[in-house]
Amino acid sequence: MAIKLIFPEHQFAMTDAHAGGLKELKFVVNGKSRAIRIDPGTPLLYILRNELGLCSPRYGCGSEQCGACKVIVDGKMGFACTLTAEELDGCDIRTLEGLAVDGSLHVLQQAFLAENAAQCGYCASGIIMTAALLLEENQAPSRSEIQQALVGNLCRCGAHNRIIQAIQRAAQELSIE
Repeated sequence: MAIKLIFPEHQFAMTDAHAGGLKELKFVVNGKSRAIRIDPGTPLLYILRNELGLCSPRYGCGSEQCGACKVIVDGKMGFACTLTAEELDGCDIRTLEGLAVDGSLHVLQQAFLAENAAQCGYCASGIIMTAALLLEENQAPSRSEIQQALVGNLCRCGAHNRIIQAIQRAAQELSIE
């Protein structure tokens, strides 16, 4: 019987008990080709954090309810807490770390700083990834469209108005470019 671990810090994929079932996984993360041997049932969140050292996706609920782990997979929103290694072979994955270009913050990251939209910051990476995908699909979203896009993201600090203002600011700056 397999035990599903809930803490991303635990080295799920590299235990001796799983050594016989490792699979070669090839995918692209933030524009960089990667190949690792890992248990096919390992959640993407564990791969990103433990194997690749990318800390922006966070463990929140483990059941696609909070959005703290959201990443973009093949141009669509994905929950890193529930996507498994076997589902990712050949995929293109983008995390918050992949939004910055040549050391310059993405316009959304700059807007979140300018609007002080990340009070504690725990939810910020999932929200920014959701907003990035929204702005790729709709460069001038209304307040209502932003609110609808953020339905799957929880912010316990209550920074919702500042978050929406930051996304609106980023949309305006993108329309100027």
